[in-house]
Amino acid sequence: MTDMTDATTAAQQPPADAAATPAPAGDPAIERRTTPIELLWDLVFVFAITQVTTLFAHDAKWRGLGEAMLILALVWWAWSAFVWAANAQEEQSRALRACLLAGTVLIFVVGLAVPHAFGANSLLFVLAYAAVRFLHLGVYADASRRGNAGRAAILGFAVTVVIGMVLLVIGALTHGWVRIVLWLMALAIDYAGPAWLTRERLRGLQQVAVAHFAERYGAFVIICIGESIVAVGVGVGVAERPLTAELAIAATLPLLTAVGMWWTYFDRTADRAQERLRVHHDPVLAAADAYSYMHLIIVAGIIIFAGGVKLVVQESVTAPMHDAGRLAMCGGAALYLVGLAAFRLRILGEHSFGRLLVALAMIVLYVAGGGLPAWTIGAGIAALMAALCAGEVMQARAREHAG
Repeated sequence: MTDMTDATTAAQQPPADAAATPAPAGDPAIERRTTPIELLWDLVFVFAITQVTTLFAHDAKWRGLGEAMLILALVWWAWSAFVWAANAQEEQSRALRACLLAGTVLIFVVGLAVPHAFGANSLLFVLAYAAVRFLHLGVYADASRRGNAGRAAILGFAVTVVIGMVLLVIGALTHGWVRIVLWLMALAIDYAGPAWLTRERLRGLQQVAVAHFAERYGAFVIICIGESIVAVGVGVGVAERPLTAELAIAATLPLLTAVGMWWTYFDRTADRAQERLRVHHDPVLAAADAYSYMHLIIVAGIIIFAGGVKLVVQESVTAPMHDAGRLAMCGGAALYLVGLAAFRLRILGEHSFGRLLVALAMIVLYVAGGGLPAWTIGAGIAALMAALCAGEVMQARAREHAG
C-alpha cells in the first residue's frame, strides 16, 4: 500500500492533498479484496446483530427500540472502525490477523451480553466492547508505524475513543436513566471524533483501498438483509404453529421486501458508488460520510424491519397487526430508503425523490393500517418496494436509450 507518511516523520500530520489525491486506477491498494479472516470477523457480527433484534423483540416499546438502536450504533461503530483500520493495513498483515482473531472472541462476548446489556451484563458488555475498540487503535498504530496511516489523525480520534470508553464503563456501574445518559454521551463523543473534532486531520488519515472498502460495507448490508430473512424463519419456529397457507404467505412477503432492499442497493448504486469513490477529489471524507455514517441509517432501517418481522410472525397473521410490529416494519423500511437516498446524495450527488416518496408511503401505510392484518401490511410494503424497483429499472433503461 502506498505510504502516506514517512516512518521518521510519522508524528507530523500528512499533507491534506496527499490524502485527497486519488490513486491510479491500477494501484494495488485500490484493488485489494476482502480476506477470509475478515469474513470470519463478519460472521461473528451476524450473531451480535441477531442479538440486537432479539433485544428489541423482547421489549417492543419505545424504550426497547431506543435501547436496541443504542446497542446497534455501538456495534456498528466497532465494526466500521475495524474496516478503516484493516483498510490501512497490508493484506497479509500478521498484526491485523491477530487483532481480528482476538476481536472475534471479544465481539462474541459482546453479542452474548447484548440481551441484558442494560441489566445484569452491562459491565461485561462494556469491557468486552472497549477491548475491541482499543484493539482497533492498536491496528491503526501498527499501520502508522509502517507508514500506511497518518499518526496525527489517529491520535486525534484516539482521544475521543478513550473518553467514550471511560464514559461507557462509568455508565455500566450506574443504573437507570444515569446509565442511559452516560452511554449516549459516550456514543456522541465517539462518533464526533472523526466527524467534527478531527475532520481536517482526517483527510490525512490514509489512502482508501477503494475496492476493499466498498466491498466490506456491501457485505455488512448483505449480513443485515440476511438477518431479516433469518428473523422470518426463527419467528415461525418460535411460534410453533402449523405452517398454513396464510402463515406461509405472511412469511414470504417480508422476504420479497428483503429482495427489494438488496435490489435497490446492489443493482446499480453499490458499483456506481465504488467507482465514484475511486476518482473522488476528497476520498477519505467522502468515505467517512457516505459509508461510516450514512450506512448506519441504512443498517438501522434493515434491523428495525427485521425486528418487526420477528414480532409479526409470532402472532396471528390474520388478526389486526400489533402497533409495535407495524411501526417496526413500515418505519424500518422507510428508514432504510431514507438512508439509501442520503448515501446516494453524498457519494453520487444524485437526488432520490422516488425512494423518499416510497418512504413517505410506508409511513402513511403505518398510520392508516391500524386495523389491517399482518399479511396485508406485509403485502403493502412488498408492493411499494417492488414498484420502486420497477420504476428504477424503467428509468435506467430510459436513460440508456436517451444516451
